[in-house]
Amino acid sequence: MTTALKSIKSLAPLLDRILVQRVKAEAKTAGGIFLPESSVKELNEAKVLAVGPGGLDKEGKRIAPSVSPGDKVLIPQYGGSPVKVGEEEYSLFRDHELLAKINE
Repeated sequence: MTTALKSIKSLAPLLDRILVQRVKAEAKTAGGIFLPESSVKELNEAKVLAVGPGGLDKEGKRIAPSVSPGDKVLIPQYGGSPVKVGEEEYSLFRDHELLAKINE
């Protein structure tokens, strides 16, 4: 999905959606050897950039999201809604689609 956004900061997720950006894999080994782009795997780790206010339960009460901006999370290999701003790629996931929160 290509958007006309000038900055990702102007995008605010709705309900229980979470905006993330995948962490790029290192293109250089510990020994200092640079790897070609085709051999670098895409990681399932992402950084949370923005969080919606949360979904609603059956009584209409707001359910707070389980993550907050700045958190690192594990995301599924496939899924989410891709958003491209300039050359950068982002993804929107629902809160329940995130696999885990990484505590460092």
